[in-house]
Amino acid sequence: MATTTEVLVVGGGSTGTGIARDLAMRGVDVTLVEQGNLTHGTTGRMHGLLHSGGRYAVADQASATECIEENRVLRDIAGHCVEMTGGLFVKRPEDTEEYFEEKLQGCRDCGIPAEVLSAEEAREVEPYLAKDIDRAIEVPDGAVDPFRLVVANAVDAEDHGARIETHAEVVDLLTDGDEVTGVRVKHDSGPGKREHGLPGQTEEIHAEHVVNAAGAWSGQLGEMAGVDVEVRPSKGVMVVMNVRQVDTVVNRCKPKGDADIVVPHETTAILGTTDEEVDDPEDYPEEGWEVDHMIDELSKLVPILSDARTVRSFWGVRPLYEPPDTGTTDPTDITRDFFLLDHADRDDLQGLTTVVGGKFTTYRMMAEQVSDHVCDLLGVRASCATADEPLPGSENLDRLEGAMDDYGLRSPVARRSKQRLGSYAPDVLGTDEPNPVLCECEAVTRAEVQHAIGQAGTDLNAVRLRTRASMGNCQGGFCCHRLANELHPEYDAETAERSLTELWQERWKGHRHALWGEQLSQAMLNHTLHATTWNRDSKDEDVDWDAFATPTSTATDGGHDDSD
Repeated sequence: MATTTEVLVVGGGSTGTGIARDLAMRGVDVTLVEQGNLTHGTTGRMHGLLHSGGRYAVADQASATECIEENRVLRDIAGHCVEMTGGLFVKRPEDTEEYFEEKLQGCRDCGIPAEVLSAEEAREVEPYLAKDIDRAIEVPDGAVDPFRLVVANAVDAEDHGARIETHAEVVDLLTDGDEVTGVRVKHDSGPGKREHGLPGQTEEIHAEHVVNAAGAWSGQLGEMAGVDVEVRPSKGVMVVMNVRQVDTVVNRCKPKGDADIVVPHETTAILGTTDEEVDDPEDYPEEGWEVDHMIDELSKLVPILSDARTVRSFWGVRPLYEPPDTGTTDPTDITRDFFLLDHADRDDLQGLTTVVGGKFTTYRMMAEQVSDHVCDLLGVRASCATADEPLPGSENLDRLEGAMDDYGLRSPVARRSKQRLGSYAPDVLGTDEPNPVLCECEAVTRAEVQHAIGQAGTDLNAVRLRTRASMGNCQGGFCCHRLANELHPEYDAETAERSLTELWQERWKGHRHALWGEQLSQAMLNHTLHATTWNRDSKDEDVDWDAFATPTSTATDGGHDDSD
């Protein structure tokens, strides 16, 4: 099986889908391949911060300036993906005055609006801040839904003629002498709309140019072409809490360090993070003490976190780039800037460009610069329009500001649906069919689930990314089977059962590091319900039972003991 395209993009994260959208809007024939779901890599494992640039205003002012510029762009083009929560850089008594002043001046030097608040004023903004904080700097941080934004980029790329191929792993690069001419992919998409090749089938995709946007996996793709891409993967842990303990992004105002940020995101708060170099972006330890460390340290900023319910944890790997001969030993010292590697110029290898490094907030700018480069090579003269054209779902958001019961839903449900769907809400929710809530934790209705299945096929994890169904406190215990039931009658029982198992395993993977207190009780309730009603504890089930034996979080001085 062989196909052709003008440009082949490897990687379905924010940068890859951003490049695909940009090129497709310029009239270029684009195919994007991703080894898993969209957001499989770093993009799907971030804390959801829309940077103001404040975090880089001292150590990396070029990156800080890019962040505040793109912050403003994303507010305009991706309104249904962004919540402008505001942000605080909070100074504790042990943090230095010198660094506080450096942070304030750095923000102002980079054009980042920054205002000093007293401790009392800061607690008016965020009442749950610790009583002993000294003061804070207020900046325009926000929260962004990476899943929703990436899907919107992919949908718009498809609307402009691109082919987006998930569950298609690159197993080899095709070369002709000193030129890359395409890739060979192995399909593992399974049944459903997203299938273009049978599972296990390989396909050769020939292209005039290949863009390596594989993030932390970029070095592995480079090896297939015989070139060095000096990626330094760095892992970080994020911890998801049961509710929004804060409504403002809370940063610790001190030099680089672990456990220094709390991001309100949808119905939760996400704590982050660590920065530890790893060898393999797919294989690294996930340890309970890292979760405990997040809670213990960030409770110094927001004390109620120490008694709050932890829902799950997850780890992401940053695709940091280390230019040759730099010799950096600490991953926190590696620049967060991005690099465009022209392999024709650097390695005498035609037909391949790599983009590495960077930040989620600046994905669109990175995509624009890569697309400019590729278009120059192809002789395409069309200009970039991605900073001006709204993403699908963000057009005409003002029309959604009417009554909350427009669609026959109770007000909180309608509000959550509109936040997720944006300008799609009238078409999706304006149904004459019964539209019950299938996921109570996140208020996801049947109409939303059916809409997502129409985009994602039988992959219920892709449905989850589009709707947030199964991402609440019960972690799918009460709704996973309802989602699988929506696959009937288009798909058979065996397909629905397999999709259910895959979703349930994915939920467990992050759930198992949060097993203490109320969440341990929740996990036991889920297990009991599933075992007694479906016999899903049977060894005959196609379940990775070894994963269920993973040790839970260790006890710490913070009191996170499994016996609570």
